[in-house]
Amino acid sequence: MNQATAATNLKQETPVNRLHNFCAGPASLPTEVLLKAQAEMLDWEGKGVSIMEMSHRSSDYVKVAQEAEQSLRRLMQIPDNYKVLFLQGGATLQFSAIPLNLLGNQDGKGKADYLTTGAWSGKAIKEAKRYAQLGLGEVNEVASSKDSNFTTVPEQSEWQLTEGAEYFHYCANETIHGVQIFQPPQVDAPLVADMSSCILSEPIDVSKFGLIYAGAQKNIGPAGLVIVIIREDLIGKASEWCPALLDYANQANKDSMLNTPATYSWYLAGLVFEWLEQQGGLEAIAKINRQKAELLYKTIDDSEFYINNVDSQYRSIMNVPFTLKDSSLDAQFLAEAEQAGLLNLKGHRDVGGMRASIYNAVSLESVQALCDFMIEFANKQA
Repeated sequence: MNQATAATNLKQETPVNRLHNFCAGPASLPTEVLLKAQAEMLDWEGKGVSIMEMSHRSSDYVKVAQEAEQSLRRLMQIPDNYKVLFLQGGATLQFSAIPLNLLGNQDGKGKADYLTTGAWSGKAIKEAKRYAQLGLGEVNEVASSKDSNFTTVPEQSEWQLTEGAEYFHYCANETIHGVQIFQPPQVDAPLVADMSSCILSEPIDVSKFGLIYAGAQKNIGPAGLVIVIIREDLIGKASEWCPALLDYANQANKDSMLNTPATYSWYLAGLVFEWLEQQGGLEAIAKINRQKAELLYKTIDDSEFYINNVDSQYRSIMNVPFTLKDSSLDAQFLAEAEQAGLLNLKGHRDVGGMRASIYNAVSLESVQALCDFMIEFANKQA
């Protein structure tokens, strides 16, 4: 029996064991996508090799990459004057790339505004300030919700905006703290948004943004990839300090293949985009996401046993942190949840408690199973 036949038989004989995965990232992927990737693992479209074994410059792979981009453009209705880049380094590397590209062409006189609403926007401004200290420009924190333990968003009337700023940076969804900004801030500077944990969860108007970036491992695909959607007029302004691989102009000119890209992650992202289109697009998936979030928040709010402290108008539909009234029961809750097939519910170490990440690939049935368990667990402790 050759390897291909053995693998085929293994696939047919091995039952699919898919539990309810609420991991914040790397997160759940659609089962249909994984099954297709499994079927194509050893022999992609009759080529006799895996897609991950192909040259990224081959005509076959270039077609895969182009089709993934076009699918994303359709899903998000990305205007023609925006470039879509499939890069490496995750969203965190963009904390450096953004100031190096957008702040560095003003002879040290450029200014950037940052809004801090949680851990990730905090990391972004910290990184940008490193370059400001080197003379790249001025980085201004317009406001911070740290005093509220990042449970809300400061009122815009309190923001200390900079006139003539090169850009305004914010995190649309704080994965750790469960705070989401649903409407783009109304500012004069080009908007730069970290959408790592909310991209593709609902329709947005891309034309309102100068740059959108998102790590893949939430709603796009496996880790190893970051997508940057950037308006063309913002390209070509990089500082002379900017490494070649981080220069958006270089990447755009080479169709994101200045060096070998994360080919398998890119391929899987394309399968996820295809799956989303098959679900009816972002309007359809947003309806399901709202149902999931409403169900989970109702379970929390209807109980005196669970608490979510996030300001109701900013409650994330992707990441739902909650605590138990009695924290001494945390370990028991997690252990019994895992026994019930409910995985990765432990909250981030900076926040504690629990967190359910309910990204696109997490079904309504999974959220219902979680809610049923939460109700049962609370009743047992009464």
